Amino acid sequence: MTDQRRNALKTILQLMCQLLWVVGLVVGLSGVYLLMKYRQSSLFFSHTYITLPAVLALASAVFLLASGCLGTWLSLRDSTFLQGLFVYLLVLVFCLESTASALAYFHYTKLDSEIAPLSGVFQKYTGSSQDPNSQTVDATQEELQCCGVHDYRDWLETSWFDRTGGLLVPHSCCNSTFPSCNGTVDQPWQLYVQGCQMKVEMSLQFVLGFIIWGFPLVFVVEVVLFLTVAQLMKDQPLMEYQVLDKN
Repeated sequence: MTDQRRNALKTILQLMCQLLWVVGLVVGLSGVYLLMKYRQSSLFFSHTYITLPAVLALASAVFLLASGCLGTWLSLRDSTFLQGLFVYLLVLVFCLESTASALAYFHYTKLDSEIAPLSGVFQKYTGSSQDPNSQTVDATQEELQCCGVHDYRDWLETSWFDRTGGLLVPHSCCNSTFPSCNGTVDQPWQLYVQGCQMKVEMSLQFVLGFIIWGFPLVFVVEVVLFLTVAQLMKDQPLMEYQVLDKN
């Protein structure tokens, strides 16, 4: 292999490793965001399995960043051992990322059943600032700008609505564009139109989509890296051995 061709392969290796860093950051941030969303709305989920894609995505991100650093080092020097370690890390990343993507897709298609307890949390709303259920409901409605499970009419069937005399929904339902809103159902145009279930699903689908589509990008980058490293290893200059004189 000519020095010019070998240098070209090392340049490709360096560029692809920099891309690994970018992909690793995106995958890692997706995992962190999913964990944050789960922590904020854990009462809405029937189990904790939805956090598995996030954990695997974070693990993938760590190994992606490590692989990127190792690959950049390989572009500056020749080492058969480091090349083998680099390939091993790429295989490990492939396994982690493919599993994370498969689990994310599974939860993406099952979100309706994943957040089935959401209706029960709304039914237990008390309006107390000391009640975790009420805090979660108010925070969700304010953050996602939603009201009720499907719309504001879901509040009409709750015990909390009956205790208010059948007049008010929580103030967190008020559209921020109406400062005078006090939650009265006589002025529904001042309330958020969309329900929280659809908003929660959309926010989760958004972050799960990043984890799902991260795998094809990682796969393409890894194929290029495998071919590049394979070519470098194939034409690695053989070490010259010498028989030592017994004397």
